[in-house]
Amino acid sequence: MGKDTVIIKNLPGPETISRFVLSNGTVMLTFNNPSAESINMIGLLENGARLDPADKLGVAHFTASMLSRGTANKSFAAYHEILESRGANLSFSCSTHQTWFHGKALSEDIGVLLELASDSLRHPAFTPDYVERMRQQLLAGLAIREQDTAEVSSLLFDLALFPGHPYGNPVDGYADTVQAISRQDLVDYHASYFSPVGMILVIAGALKGLDVKALAESVFADWQNTPKDMPAVPAIPEAPEEIIRRHRFIEDKSQTDLILGTHGPSRKSDDFLPGYLGNNILGQFGMMGRIGESVRTKSGLAYHASSSINAWADSGSWEFTAGLNPENLDKAIRLIQDEIKHFISEPVTAEELDDSQSNIIGRLPLSLESNAGIANAILTIERFDLGLDYYQHYDEKIRAITPQCILETAQKYLHPDKLVIASAGSGEDIP
Repeated sequence: MGKDTVIIKNLPGPETISRFVLSNGTVMLTFNNPSAESINMIGLLENGARLDPADKLGVAHFTASMLSRGTANKSFAAYHEILESRGANLSFSCSTHQTWFHGKALSEDIGVLLELASDSLRHPAFTPDYVERMRQQLLAGLAIREQDTAEVSSLLFDLALFPGHPYGNPVDGYADTVQAISRQDLVDYHASYFSPVGMILVIAGALKGLDVKALAESVFADWQNTPKDMPAVPAIPEAPEEIIRRHRFIEDKSQTDLILGTHGPSRKSDDFLPGYLGNNILGQFGMMGRIGESVRTKSGLAYHASSSINAWADSGSWEFTAGLNPENLDKAIRLIQDEIKHFISEPVTAEELDDSQSNIIGRLPLSLESNAGIANAILTIERFDLGLDYYQHYDEKIRAITPQCILETAQKYLHPDKLVIASAGSGEDIP
């Protein structure tokens, strides 16, 4: 444990993370890595797929996808010539609550990258030809999704676990809703919701000697747009009180993908770390923990089997997945339910706990070896208000979790007879 503590104390903290607020309210955090020659940038805006109209699901994702297709000031060709001539990259994406941007460049080109990001976020061109090209790309992706058993089972699961809530909708929409989105819809969405209010920007890398704050101020300070009033986020639906079963038939599939689960702790909850550590034992560590050992290794029922916790600011999900021969579907479901039942019946062993704690603590420094990893970690502590010293005390937090903590957390969320069970592949539909 002493060795782990030394490693953790050398990770980013208040002494090495600089945090300041730009004049337009954007929160900016930087980390200087003198061993690097490049920088990584990651940022988010507080708009996302939750704002999509029901008949035009995918408009936020469509808008984000257009941000790198030229601006009012730069054609598509000129835009990408700037990036390619410098060996830089800049991309945009969308989630339920946020629009994201990621960039990488040599430190000497950080000003160019910031200027291009600002131009993209504020002045996208939405050139008609490129709108239609993007529509066809999105539709092609959705057609592929409809034939992917893992993707379809995940869609069914989300819809059943979060009915009537944005978490139940696919961020990229459906073919008919994407077809219904016009160029004007993209323009209107951008004008209504793209704003620096709530924006976070993180840059990590070779920053010594660079006045990054001044560079960011020079391109973002005059962006003062206030977003249109956003609709309230619906309340999170109640966790299932019984088994909710869904299945979709997909022709000519030799594999069935299964996903089952329920609500999990939010990222801000005190239950998150005990749940995260417990899940590592249940379905991640080694050959995918107890779930992998039972369903894949011992029984030979699945090609893969594991569990995961997905956590957001207001909710989360605890999920169990497997890819298997359709003939083994019912057996695999019962085995996973049995493992959940065992997990909530008695504490994990001291050996399991120690091995998993060491594994999680040991993985953290590895995840922060790159500028991208550091930037993502710093964004996480800002998003969820974890404190700049979060990673410096991470080992202590993990080591403080006891078998009883894990058991009580698991008992709070996991109930083998109260799950959403979704699958896709051969077999008759269960709507």
